[in-house]
Amino acid sequence: MYRIDRDRALVQTVDFFTPIVDDPFAYGQIAAANALSDVYAMGGRPLTALNLLGVPTDKVPIPVINAILRGGAAKIKEAGCVLVGGQSMRSPEPFYGLAVTGLVSPRKLITNVDAQPGDLLVLTKPLGTGIITTGIKRGVTSAATVRKAVAVMSQLNEVGALLAERGLIRAGTDVTGFGLLGHLGLLCRESGLGAEIFVGQIPVVSAEVWDLIAHDCIPGGSRQNLETANEMTQWIGVTDAQKALVSDAQTSGGLLLCVPVKRLQAVRKALQESRAVCAAVVGRIVRAARPRLRVSS
Repeated sequence: MYRIDRDRALVQTVDFFTPIVDDPFAYGQIAAANALSDVYAMGGRPLTALNLLGVPTDKVPIPVINAILRGGAAKIKEAGCVLVGGQSMRSPEPFYGLAVTGLVSPRKLITNVDAQPGDLLVLTKPLGTGIITTGIKRGVTSAATVRKAVAVMSQLNEVGALLAERGLIRAGTDVTGFGLLGHLGLLCRESGLGAEIFVGQIPVVSAEVWDLIAHDCIPGGSRQNLETANEMTQWIGVTDAQKALVSDAQTSGGLLLCVPVKRLQAVRKALQESRAVCAAVVGRIVRAARPRLRVSS
């Protein structure tokens, strides 16, 4: 973040990754939504975006490249953002993403340091995309679940800007590569507090996620997340499959919001206005304790 004056600050971010779905247009949409999410997670609104593209030109035909870029451009337009250029290069493996510049009020910035005991934890997207995309790579995820996952990952997190502007939340974070517990653990550490998670209240993209976990479709990053989570988490009546879910590395995941109880209905209304995928209350912030996180069924 770069502060311009009392009322304005720039938010600058960059993110890109290799294909996680087979459809190039959908891949472009997901990669763009994922990059734009970092601005929304801070309560900002994206202003401009730059394409970042790498392809093995001897293996990826021009129509596929065009489809990736059209997918990204569609999400950029949906966000009310302006595509101002970009950079492409030859690469042994394809990748795509965006460098994004946004604008936020320093007084309405969403951070992970201001949570308070009693705040409810509201999740705006279901979990399981890391498990599902691993299943896609292995050719075992059903077409119906792929469609659901693409829809979830393509959804913009623009509600973050709306909630910040209305002053409805105390703190928050997006849920991406470190999984739900990883990002929550960081929020708790920075706020000097703990959290309780009720795993039975966490939505999943598709019930097929549980079958994929049973077939060991768990990405390496999610396994590492679980190892880290074990060091700061007390598990109470939680199955191994549920542990895998709350540790799953998400791509273009939702927001995890710290919401005062009295503002819950207003937050749910804002989520409905923004067509958020869900508004699940999955836990609450508590006073600092060791271990810092407690996950129960």
